[in-house]
Amino acid sequence: MPADLVHLVRHGEVHNPERVLYGRLPGYGLSELGHKMAALAAASLDGHPITSLAASPLQRTQESAAPWAARFGLEPRLDDRLIEPANRFEGTNVRKGLRDPRNWPYLVGPWRPTWGEAFTSIRRRMLAAVAQAYAETDGGEAVLVSHQLPIWMVARTVARKPLAHDPRTRRCTLSSITTLAWDGAAFIEVDYQEPAAELLAQSIDLGAV
Repeated sequence: MPADLVHLVRHGEVHNPERVLYGRLPGYGLSELGHKMAALAAASLDGHPITSLAASPLQRTQESAAPWAARFGLEPRLDDRLIEPANRFEGTNVRKGLRDPRNWPYLVGPWRPTWGEAFTSIRRRMLAAVAQAYAETDGGEAVLVSHQLPIWMVARTVARKPLAHDPRTRRCTLSSITTLAWDGAAFIEVDYQEPAAELLAQSIDLGAV
């Protein structure tokens, strides 16, 4: 039988003293606070039958998956479909980059967006990853560790909302958990948690654009 639930888990805070948009750049792992956040996320589902674990291949998601692997005795599966979208502003301070006239041609279509992977592309690959986790998990619950924008694209899709949005309005905090279930016709959101809520005020969350 398929999974009972699919949990989309965002990574914890990243060590990023330069405060750049790190995107897919290598070398950006969790901060000390980020490790605490990831542990809180995994502990929040104690007692749940977590039987499947997959994660984006980036360092911060692999490190965020580690507490889940240890707590539930699972080997994380790498899934490239869960990765952060590519972005033309990687490695830069976004606020400064937006003021640079050389970047303005990339800002003409924020509803697509024109500076990175299309929202529809992100939705397609994420829903494929969710569907596979649901179908291939033999009972119990699946955990997919991913990033803010990919998870938000799934949340907006299952809520039947347009993909275009203001990045400042995303409801997907560090180490948050967005939970989906299959209702017989489509995936629906059945829960949203912020297990690391007590640590968010201390954190730096650049998210993505």
